[in-house]
Amino acid sequence: MSASAIPQLGEDLSIPSGQAQTAFVSLPCARPPTSPHVVALTSCVLASEQVLHGVHDVRYESRPVPQDCGPDDAIVAPKKITLCGSDVHYLEHGRIGDFVVNAPMILGHETAGIVPLRALRVRVFVDRSETELTVGNNVKNVKPGDRVALEPGKSCRVCGDCKGGHYERCPEMIFAATPPYDGTLTSFYTLPADLCYPIPANMSLEEGALIEPMSVAVHAVHNVAQMPHAANVVVFGAGPVGLLTCAVAKGLGARQVIAVDVQEPRLQFAKENDLIYDYFVSPKPAKDEARLDYSKRCAEEMQKRFGFTERGPAGVDLVIDCSGAEVCIQTGVFLLRHGGQLVHVGMGPSAINVPVSAILVKELTIKGSFRYGPDVYRLALDLVARGAVNLKSLISHRYAFKDAKLAFEANKAGKGQDGKPLIKAVIDGPTDADAALVSKA
Repeated sequence: MSASAIPQLGEDLSIPSGQAQTAFVSLPCARPPTSPHVVALTSCVLASEQVLHGVHDVRYESRPVPQDCGPDDAIVAPKKITLCGSDVHYLEHGRIGDFVVNAPMILGHETAGIVPLRALRVRVFVDRSETELTVGNNVKNVKPGDRVALEPGKSCRVCGDCKGGHYERCPEMIFAATPPYDGTLTSFYTLPADLCYPIPANMSLEEGALIEPMSVAVHAVHNVAQMPHAANVVVFGAGPVGLLTCAVAKGLGARQVIAVDVQEPRLQFAKENDLIYDYFVSPKPAKDEARLDYSKRCAEEMQKRFGFTERGPAGVDLVIDCSGAEVCIQTGVFLLRHGGQLVHVGMGPSAINVPVSAILVKELTIKGSFRYGPDVYRLALDLVARGAVNLKSLISHRYAFKDAKLAFEANKAGKGQDGKPLIKAVIDGPTDADAALVSKA
């Protein structure tokens, strides 16, 4: 974005001294706010034994503006944040597996924003002096005024996995809104500049925010599965990641993309918005039908309906499970052609029953896919910019920052306050007016 185009955005891209910053936080902060400060929305989970009710206690609070911008960092003002199921889960339960929220934590990680034109007296150390910058002295890929999509995970960059090109496996990963690290529902967020990706001119900030969940899909389809061209693909689970996985497989040249779910409205939505070629609504199990028998029956019904064979080019080459459900994984194993591949994306039970004999006899390949790795963001941005993947249709509901609580409630319910199904909700980044939320919280 050129400097001349910046005023057309209708936004003040500077960070005036003393200005409040606003954030959406999980757990209350007992420390008094400092000046300059941010405003944060907090959820008390386990601050003390007297506030167990706080799992559902959401409030706004002040937070310090970032005061350190390293030579390789950038400060970004988040403008669009789309909600992830993990955000809602932390707010509702205070934990996901071993990741436990036990201190104040800002939520949000699917983000696009703008690099401000100037900052507060942010400490950027250049020749042992301080200067007012929003990008570090070594930064070359972004500049003030740029619109950027944020990759919210900072790896250690020195372990074997990082050096081997699999930084998504880094044991020291600092991931936004994963305890104990703050997220991006805030006025300003600092991160390594190489995790900021300029958004093409023909893309919106909303689409930029969706690059994060889309990257999960790109990683599964392109990096992990290495999907061959003209593959027959079946995706289980029509939630946001499942729909994005369908769209990515289609955009990367799959011959057939079939979505499977129990909720037909979501599948109809996917078909109407050209995210898939067709869909299959899972039937209800018969009375006293064993789970493996039910899974096998579902696979047989799909083979019959879509003409899939157990061998050869008419078979299912790739199954991607975005549901985490045992029955979906079982069905996928029965459905795959001999030599096919199943990639597991969805988080589900820690242990499940799988038909190992079918995996063995059919020589299937089973892989896990977690987050995303090198060059995934660039491929995701390219797919959207050239029209291979349409993200606009996935935004079903929009909320101002002051209505962030409503966005979380709608995400949990699966539908907005208008009664319409919620596919993806986007929250605007904080504005100056949102500083008043602290006194109202």
